Amino acid sequence: MKKILLFASGAGSNVENIIQYFKNNDSISIVGIFTNNLHAKVLDIAKYHNVFSFVFNREELNEGFVLEKINKLQPDLIVLAGFLWKMPDVIVHQYPNKIINIHPALLPKYGGKGMYGMKVHQTILENKEKETGITIHYVNEHYDEGEFIFQQNINIEDCQSPEEIAVKVQALEHEHFPKTIERLLDY
Repeated sequence: MKKILLFASGAGSNVENIIQYFKNNDSISIVGIFTNNLHAKVLDIAKYHNVFSFVFNREELNEGFVLEKINKLQPDLIVLAGFLWKMPDVIVHQYPNKIINIHPALLPKYGGKGMYGMKVHQTILENKEKETGITIHYVNEHYDEGEFIFQQNINIEDCQSPEEIAVKVQALEHEHFPKTIERLLDY
């Protein structure tokens, strides 16, 4: 049985999508949802699906407490699905090529610290880009600089707002993120 550990900070649409995708898979299970936000809607998703959840603060993340919790679960893959904090180097080094992230743009453009969610879409709109997309990548010591696993682009010439871009990008995320996770775990 391959085990996925999810990290999220907010509403959890990707978490919900991943749980739904794997719910009837006998060889892959979701072993936990970790969040840095006590009020994250992802906690409701965890409760609804009866998935172990854990809320932590920055000190617990940086001082090894979260790493201890991760080690107890022994995940085959750690999936950052809307998790906004940088993973500490100690976790990245203990789980090389076992932590992935999804970014709502075609990296290396529009990545880095502070570039997430609607901020990315607003900047793309302001720069009059004709396309955007998603990047699924391994997590390393730097924001959005890990090796790319998968990219998919989409035309946004008809989009007039960051919200319209977000709808298109989220559709790509929901289509491709679970499939990419499955491919990584099938190796």
